Order: sequence, then C-alpha cells, then structure tokens
Amino acid sequence: MIVTIDGPAGAGKSTVARALAQRLGFCYLDTGAMYRAVALAGLRHAVDWAKPEQLARLARQVRIEVAGDRIVLDGEDVTETVRSAEVTAVTRFAADNPEVRQHLVAMQRSFAEGKDVVTEGRDQGTIAFPDAQCKVFLTASNRQRALRRLRDLETQGEPATFDGVFADINRRDAQDMTRPVGALVRAPDAVQVSTDGMTVEQVVDRLEEIVRGARGG
Repeated sequence: MIVTIDGPAGAGKSTVARALAQRLGFCYLDTGAMYRAVALAGLRHAVDWAKPEQLARLARQVRIEVAGDRIVLDGEDVTETVRSAEVTAVTRFAADNPEVRQHLVAMQRSFAEGKDVVTEGRDQGTIAFPDAQCKVFLTASNRQRALRRLRDLETQGEPATFDGVFADINRRDAQDMTRPVGALVRAPDAVQVSTDGMTVEQVVDRLEEIVRGARGG
C-alpha cells in the first residue's frame, strides 16, 4: 500500500510521515531530501545554476540512497547537511529541473515497488503516485509553519528571526504553487488535514484512521 502525504513547507510532513510509517510498519520515503541531496551535490561540484543540463547530468551520476529516515549521497550520510540554509537556498534548482524530477520520480517509484510505503513531498499524490490507495494533504497556518521552521533553524544553530522565516514561508508558498514542474497541488482525492492546535501524536492518530479507512479497516 502506498500512502502519500503532500503539503506546503513547514506543515510537519516529515515528522508525522516518519512517525506514521513507524506505527504502521511501513517504509518511509522523504522525497524532499532527495532533491536537497541533488542540490548539495550541485554545490559540491560547483555546477553553473544557470545551466540546468549540468545539474541534470550530475543527478544521474551521483548515488542517492534512502535508508530509513536517512539520506545518503555517494556513501555519505547527509541527512543533517541537506537541511542547512545554504542547501535550502539552491534546492529550487533541483526541484524546478524537469530532467532531475523525472529521474528522482523514477527512483521513488522503484523504491516503493512491492512495499508498503509512506511517502511525503509536494507531488506524491499527483505526479509520483497518482494511483496511491491513500492520499493526504497536510496543512497548517503560515504562522504555525514559520514557528516550526524557526525552531528547526535554531536547533541547527543557524541565525534566524520569526519575521524573516515568516516572509520566507509566504514566498515559498507562492513559488511552490506556480512551479513549472511538480507544483504544489492538492490531489482531488486527497484528504486534507490541518495540524494547527494538534500534537504530533494527535496528527498521527488522525492519519492512521485515514489509512485504516482506506484499507477497509
């Protein structure tokens, strides 16, 4: 069974998807980390961001592995590194590159083949797995998402302010909903869940109900 969880940045997708997968005994796939890994590779190989073919070629050359909730690039665990502000600033070059997306979507489908998977990202229920048996669109208010992102940055030791992060969230939303490929769109058959005012456990409880309902109990 494939469970897709899509939604805007900061809605809590990674946290609850990971917890849901663990509770259900499913595999977990963080697709956003895959795009971040490509962006990190681009930084390390000094690609010319104005030449998308360079990044597309590099994406096909590097080895990206998903190991539980870890992301591995060419044998190196880069789970924490790909969350840095430096990588975040250039991840759009990977996310907006049609050839990179085509390559990574193929990898995602290969990963999920024959498995029970909880996969989260921006286009999982619309592009990667349009026939998924269970789809969720996770949302939260802009303020709540900004607070979560601020906490993440503080945990990583990166300087940030609420106003700056709030502005970034709004800008990111506008970009994500108008991207030429992999735009943020709620699938018509996705169940929308707002996480405002809910603990992680409460959100996971709700998602478990949705999944079990989709499975017929």
